[in-house]
Amino acid sequence: MVYVYIIVNSAKTFKYVGLTDDINKRVAEHNQGLSIATKGYQPLELKWYCAFPSRSEAAQFENYLKSGSGRAFTQRHLVQ
Repeated sequence: MVYVYIIVNSAKTFKYVGLTDDINKRVAEHNQGLSIATKGYQPLELKWYCAFPSRSEAAQFENYLKSGSGRAFTQRHLVQ
């Protein structure tokens, strides 16, 4: 399984969308400051994730969530 996930900082001023094979390990890496994109926003909390059977399907959905309409969808339905 491949996971698309959304993490947010405690102030809810920062959202990050990512893709991983190991959700627990990846969130821990974000909180340890091992990701350049999220370094400085700790602590981060996993707010939403979805499992996909293939990497290509997960990557397509991740790209959608990073698009303008995907950000609006996320705000309305996944993470307020």
